Amino acid sequence: MSVNLAYQPVRSSSLRLGFSEAIDRASRYLLGLQSEAGYWVGELEADTTLESDSVKLWRLLGRVDPAKEEMLVRTITNQQLPDGGWPIYAGGPAELNATVKAYVALRLAGTPKETPALARARAAVHRLGGLERINSFEKVYLALFGCYPWDQVPALPPELILLPNWFPFNLYEISYWSRTILVPLAVVYATRPKGAERLNVDELWLDPSAKQAKITNLQKNGAFWRFFFLLADRFLKVHERSPWKPWRAQALRAADRWITERLVEADGMGAIFPAMFNAVFALKGLGYEEGDPQFERAVLEMERLELPEGDHLKVQPCFSPVWDTALVLYILGKSGREEPAAIEKAVNWLKLNEIRTWGDWAVKNKKGRPGGWAFEFRNPFYPDVDDTAQVLLGLKAVLGPQTKAQGSFRRGLDWILSMQNRDGGWSSFDKDNNRLALTYFPFADHNAMLDPSAADITGRILELLAVSGVPREHPAFARGIDFLKAAQETDGTWFGRWGVSYIYGSWLALRGLRACGEPMEFPRYQRAGHWLISRQNPDGGWGESCRSYDDPAVKGQGPSTASQTAWALMALMSLGMVVGPAFRRGLEFLLKHQQPDGNWAEGPFTGTGFPRVFYLKYHLYRTYFPLLALAEAQQALPLALQKTI
Repeated sequence: MSVNLAYQPVRSSSLRLGFSEAIDRASRYLLGLQSEAGYWVGELEADTTLESDSVKLWRLLGRVDPAKEEMLVRTITNQQLPDGGWPIYAGGPAELNATVKAYVALRLAGTPKETPALARARAAVHRLGGLERINSFEKVYLALFGCYPWDQVPALPPELILLPNWFPFNLYEISYWSRTILVPLAVVYATRPKGAERLNVDELWLDPSAKQAKITNLQKNGAFWRFFFLLADRFLKVHERSPWKPWRAQALRAADRWITERLVEADGMGAIFPAMFNAVFALKGLGYEEGDPQFERAVLEMERLELPEGDHLKVQPCFSPVWDTALVLYILGKSGREEPAAIEKAVNWLKLNEIRTWGDWAVKNKKGRPGGWAFEFRNPFYPDVDDTAQVLLGLKAVLGPQTKAQGSFRRGLDWILSMQNRDGGWSSFDKDNNRLALTYFPFADHNAMLDPSAADITGRILELLAVSGVPREHPAFARGIDFLKAAQETDGTWFGRWGVSYIYGSWLALRGLRACGEPMEFPRYQRAGHWLISRQNPDGGWGESCRSYDDPAVKGQGPSTASQTAWALMALMSLGMVVGPAFRRGLEFLLKHQQPDGNWAEGPFTGTGFPRVFYLKYHLYRTYFPLLALAEAQQALPLALQKTI
């Protein structure tokens, strides 16, 4: 249904009718996706690096299923760009590591290098820098197949796990995802497990005679630390060549305990693809045999990520049931839908999945007590601050005053408060994970060594505190607000860490600030609204490409999407900017583009894993964020338009 709010007067009664129909259709669509167990989980889509790495996995393990491999190959080849490369997000340019991964996977699967597709891919690899410039993780993977010299792989000895927690560069000074990726990778580096497959891809080097890797993480600042880490790498490589390694056996035993401890009651190591992938290789290197329950369970978790679609096979990076369920509950509550059966099942499922055990977060948070939720089905060592906040917001939205009586709510809220960083903001998984020197590590080319405070998470938590009865005098409020003020950019925007990007960050920062009672008419906040209006597309929607992480000059620019349009509209609502034509045209975009089944179509990626490295497409974002925006606009617009109707 299209309602032209931009160019013709609309009576509030007809406005309510249009909104009601759109909200009802979207709600019914979402309710139809609820599982029997009570949760929601949408597809989580990434780039072809996961399918490419899956080909490597099964080849190295010697467990190739020809039919499955053919489906993986089809998925990979179908996403090759005309210039021969592969992107890391829909609509993006060719990226070196994704292209190398795809090329190697296709070669391992038997595609001759003389085929036109691989000839184009080879040219793309050369144009993008050759094997000399691939990232550190890929160097290890290629070395396992004999494709890369081990002496050009950054040193990652497992003895690092023995460093005490007081040491400046210990394991718990890096982010959760880096930790779960690097510990297994250190085992792989030391044990170098071999499979039957060997592959020569010398044709991908710019200079095959030298085979000399280039440093890829070169920043303008941090010269001292870069030199320090390069010197350490040289020393460690000398040590690696020595037969005398007095702590190697102890380190491998410690790594074995660390890995297997985190595989108990979990969807694989860290419940995320890269860590799970590395853990399988690490277990193989540690001597776990096929048939061993620990090894087979790790392999099974990799298989669970596979998603067949016709004659293609996609691989998801993880599952998102807690995140999806919490958001759907929140939106059902905000939209006023009375669905007691669906809500009760979802609430019970969330309560069953509360994490009541200690995790890595406790290493630096000595005062906190367990109580929170992870992102995935099972990831007990790594509850997520952002997910926990959204779960509590969802419970509050559907249970109202009864929420305070819920022990899980109180535990989650206390845990979140205990996780506030010294700078006043909140991170995703750890507290005060901000050892900046580590960002200058020359081989930290996955761009996510740390888990610093994020404006989007902080905004969500401020909203939670405001609606949860936390006294306004509580110091968490002032510190969180001060963090957001310091993080605001000169044009009024905020960087979005977990969503693309400045539209996402600005929406959540403004939402949290308004919930705290900040005067949104202040110029510093109104600037964000004017920036959003200046970025509105001619079709009335908003969009922002993942490219804005590489080039802030294009922030807020991209094809319109339903989810980003919803974020922009909700940001404008936080600012009280609901009367002008920009807001009306944005609403019209959502109403016009809703499909008959109540859903919206959305092509671009709007979620973020690692900025500049790994992006995500949440298939439910296109449904629940437009629904939330319409539900909130239905409540806000009649009041805002009283004087203009």
